[in-house]
Amino acid sequence: MNRHALPLATLSLSCTCLCLVGCSANLFAPVESDLGERLSVERTRDVGSLDLAGFVAESQLTPDAQNLEARPSPFEGLTELGLTIEEARAATLANNLDLKVALVDPSIEAQSVSEAEAAFNSAFTLSGFWAQTDTPTSSTLNDAQAEQQSLTPGVRIPLMTGGTASITLPMRRTETNNAFSTLNPAYTSDLQFSLSQPLLRGAGRRSTTHALRVAGINQDIAETRTKATVIAQLANAERAYWQLYAARQELQLRQEEFEVAREVLNQAQRLLDAGSVAEIEVIRAESGVADRLDAILRAEQAVLLQQRTLKRVMNIEGLGVGSETVILPVSPPDPVMYEVDAAQLADLAVASRMDLLALELQLLADASQIDFNRNQTLPALNLDASYTINGLGGNLRDSASIAVQNEFEDWSVGFSGEIPIGNQAAESRLRRSVLTRIQRISDKASREQTIRQDVFDATDNLRAGWQRIMASQQAVILNTRTLEAERRQFELGSSTSTDVLDAASRLVSARSDEIRAVVDYQIAQLNLAQSTGMVLGAAKVRWEPYDDENPEVRALEDGRLW
Repeated sequence: MNRHALPLATLSLSCTCLCLVGCSANLFAPVESDLGERLSVERTRDVGSLDLAGFVAESQLTPDAQNLEARPSPFEGLTELGLTIEEARAATLANNLDLKVALVDPSIEAQSVSEAEAAFNSAFTLSGFWAQTDTPTSSTLNDAQAEQQSLTPGVRIPLMTGGTASITLPMRRTETNNAFSTLNPAYTSDLQFSLSQPLLRGAGRRSTTHALRVAGINQDIAETRTKATVIAQLANAERAYWQLYAARQELQLRQEEFEVAREVLNQAQRLLDAGSVAEIEVIRAESGVADRLDAILRAEQAVLLQQRTLKRVMNIEGLGVGSETVILPVSPPDPVMYEVDAAQLADLAVASRMDLLALELQLLADASQIDFNRNQTLPALNLDASYTINGLGGNLRDSASIAVQNEFEDWSVGFSGEIPIGNQAAESRLRRSVLTRIQRISDKASREQTIRQDVFDATDNLRAGWQRIMASQQAVILNTRTLEAERRQFELGSSTSTDVLDAASRLVSARSDEIRAVVDYQIAQLNLAQSTGMVLGAAKVRWEPYDDENPEVRALEDGRLW
């Protein structure tokens, strides 16, 4: 062994390291590749503009009612799809994108539970080293030069009590230039059992299982939020369905009103030709036709918008928001008078609403957090114990044989502790968790009041909705009689075309109010069911979280899989 080569090499290596440190501004500064892909400045800061000049139509329409009358309907020649309310529900459950997002949340939280459980998994450990020493000595009894090789396999076992147990098998080979060494090289084989157990901070199952308990609660909260999303998306689908139904009924009314205006115009023209009325009546009738045509255009646009909303909620393949397929709601509303007990439904809502249940679960998590933070304010005091069986020999087999005989044993018991001075951080975390729970308790009480108010409001809206249906139906009957009377008077010359058109408009308005009242009554029933944390009707709906093997939502109605 060259006694001078190693010090010189060491000195050279040290100087090289010092030079590198001195020459580099920061060896640990991130390089460009560490920062990942960056967006261009132009993409984030430049604001584009849309120039519509390139979209100007070749032919421009003139303000002529005849041109508009001759235009094709936006629904002409398109594929029609009859859709029931049950089919709309099923499509929403199977395809809605917002629902698909929510269905992944429980599975995500389930992974957090698995991660928390993994904290109690045992681990195989392995350590080893090689060392060569060359130490000046004043005695021939001591080693001057030695070479050591060590390998220590073992198993570490986390305990529910917060402690850690370990079993290790240290094996070492030592070769020295000591002439008085009886074994050279010498082999040692030991079997060591050790235990480290916290007695205060971090001790006990409630402390060690805190993360697992909170992860389980968070999974339950994700389940509740997903259920709330299922209910909300079903409600959105039904609202969109009935809004589309109302829009199509409104369009039909406006088309019928337009035909009535055309009849009045033709009648006025005949009377003018017969010399029974002045020309002004024809002009008034033509104005009425133009007004009714404008109403048709607005009704068509409403149908397009409501239809697109329903398509988005259902998200059926081939029936996207840009598809030209016309949806025809074929499930008519069936208004029935209900006498509901608002107080009873409010109690049911408090027991069923997922948002309130989520708050209750969060309170459980808060309680666990308080217990954990209170434990963390305690001093650290650990008990350490070990038991070792020692073996020594001229080779590995001999050392292991002596260890098996269990003739040489080591015992040790000790403790270590730490008392923070001030302990401000831990005490602040404890106070914060207590205040958070106090805040959440008030939030839960407030939420319960809001839920009860939602139910009472929905009940009142349901009751008022039925009265609106009765009133609108009576208005339709009276306005129908008025229109018939005005037509007879116009034929006799005792009334004007304007009077007939006004009567027709009032009838259409009354029929429109009736349709709106019926649809609003359907939506009021839907809102009442949603306010109680349920879906409307007798359908049984069940959802399943996303998983790789079966990534779909199941819905059961009357025991039948959709």
